Amino acid sequence: MTAAPDFPAPSVRFYPERADHDPGWLDETGAAVLGALANGAARLAGPLGDRALLWRIERASRRLALLDDAAFDAEALRLRQQVRRAGLCRRSFVPGVALAREASFRELGMRQYRVQVRGALAMLRGRLIEMDTGEGKTITAGLAAATAAMAGVPVHVITVNTYLAERDAATLEPVYRRLGLRTGVILPDMKPDDRREAYRADIVYGSNSEMAFDYLRDRIGFGGEGPRGVRQRLRRIASDPGATSEPVMRGLHFAIVDEADSVLVDEARTPLIISRMTDPEEEAAWAGRALDLAGRLEKGRDYKVISDERRVTLTEAGRRRIGTLVVGDDGIWQSAIRREEVVTQALSVLHIFRRGDQYLVREGKVQIVDEYTGHLQPDRSWSDGLHQLVEAREGVAVTGQNLAVARMTYQRLYRRYVHLSGMTGTAREVAGELRAVYCLVTERIPPRKRSRLRFRRPRVFVRADARWQAVADTAAAEIARGRAVLIGTRSVAASLTVSEALTRAGLEHRVLNAENDFEAAEVIAEAGQPRRITVATNMAGRGVDIALAPEVVAAGGLHVILTERHDAGRIDRQLAGRAGRRGEPGSVSVLLSLDDHLLKVLDAPVLKALARLPLLGLGPRLRLFDRAQRRAERSHARARRDLVRQDRRLNKLLSFTGGVE
Repeated sequence: MTAAPDFPAPSVRFYPERADHDPGWLDETGAAVLGALANGAARLAGPLGDRALLWRIERASRRLALLDDAAFDAEALRLRQQVRRAGLCRRSFVPGVALAREASFRELGMRQYRVQVRGALAMLRGRLIEMDTGEGKTITAGLAAATAAMAGVPVHVITVNTYLAERDAATLEPVYRRLGLRTGVILPDMKPDDRREAYRADIVYGSNSEMAFDYLRDRIGFGGEGPRGVRQRLRRIASDPGATSEPVMRGLHFAIVDEADSVLVDEARTPLIISRMTDPEEEAAWAGRALDLAGRLEKGRDYKVISDERRVTLTEAGRRRIGTLVVGDDGIWQSAIRREEVVTQALSVLHIFRRGDQYLVREGKVQIVDEYTGHLQPDRSWSDGLHQLVEAREGVAVTGQNLAVARMTYQRLYRRYVHLSGMTGTAREVAGELRAVYCLVTERIPPRKRSRLRFRRPRVFVRADARWQAVADTAAAEIARGRAVLIGTRSVAASLTVSEALTRAGLEHRVLNAENDFEAAEVIAEAGQPRRITVATNMAGRGVDIALAPEVVAAGGLHVILTERHDAGRIDRQLAGRAGRRGEPGSVSVLLSLDDHLLKVLDAPVLKALARLPLLGLGPRLRLFDRAQRRAERSHARARRDLVRQDRRLNKLLSFTGGVE
């Protein structure tokens, strides 16, 4: 077992973070080989390497449990001082974890199990842990966060959205307070001074987007690592009135990333961009003209739609046609490259982007729907004019376009944390990518109880309407047994279609999607009641714990119905994992259709035609879905690799100015 890294004191370094460098191909190859060996070693040696530490922590915990409250508080003060003097290293793990564990019991009535302690130790060593859904990742993270904070290291606990950040912080705040630690939460509408104060806390909770943009704004303020940054830091030291304002964050010390595969992999397809706004009237003019031109082109002759890659390409005939149509136009239409780029974007909006899938229109504004979490992202917009084209198509007020002032990838950001760790229930599919990009070794933490979750035989229907009827029939059968049912859909539109099918069948239900996300807490709180049917997008996936009534557990637990496969199998596993948590009974049905979106974008017309033959069995049809899902996963992985390479090239090209930040 290796000791945790040494941490620079904030007073020594202006903004503590790990030095970032772009490795060459030899470095990447070596890291991949060593990382694979490390993953294998973690699987083999994890339980053995932790055995001695776990025994010592257990012994220290028993000793603390014998103390009354006054004696415990006195001993806690002594141990905190001991941990602070030792710093974050192996010597501080036993007193720190044992103390946090006992504080959890005294404040929350929960004492972490051995597997949860093992998970905390893995994160303190800088690993990513895979724990099954329902195994208590929140309180496991609390052990690691409290131990690091008591050692004097500022901790960031990063979640996929603000709701989870507030919930987890509120849950663990009494524990942290008992240990003499302050907790901060980063909220979307905070003013800079309030954010700065929140970041001064020992343990700070926030969403990945909020914290990432705070860091990027800080980089703009103090100039990064280039010559401009050096000058600005010298001004600060000299108390020059011209110096930049104080940064909001205290640096990148220690991160625990919740739902790490979502944050570090799925979100990493989109770079972080801070921008300035252009003139909305000018944007509306070119966007309307672009959609008009796109509508005059003929599919097949002028352009091709590559559905499985979600992109459109112009043919040579299409380029000539556009050139003919814009004769007499000025501005961007005089540039062949620019006009072809704009019309291609417009064609993508017309043929690939669908309301209810990628976005919603709420209060006269186009709002993006996160395809992985199902949540609305009202503060985000698509780049390169795409957002303005969608607004023009929907007939809402066209906003100004955001032109990049600074940009950074999630990959570059998280590699800069001095100590990076994380946790998720679905890591094995992307363990190689996490190892190669972030040097994160994945360690599997076994469940405390054997899983009682049962998967029923999948069913594949030729037509979507037959599948929706089967969904209603299955839900009716399960609630008749007194169980609760969760129906997972891929999009807002699909959730409304399911709702219509249930209504026709006379089944009462609740719908949870991006259109009514403000009701999420109420809907989830009721989802585990007897004979309750809940229809939900991915919002009911990550971070959602559906508490089951005793009658539901006795009747067989929660039944989850998956109505479509997602681009990533991890998302399907997350939704299925809402059932059978903590050793409870549960079951999953998978009801698919050959009309599903995943197959529509698969470029395999012969195979899709054969799949509709009545004599074809279940196996070949499921293999077709497997093929489509693997292809989508490879496409997304390729996009992430391309983004990293582009970021490295751009950073190298602009290195004389201090990089792209």
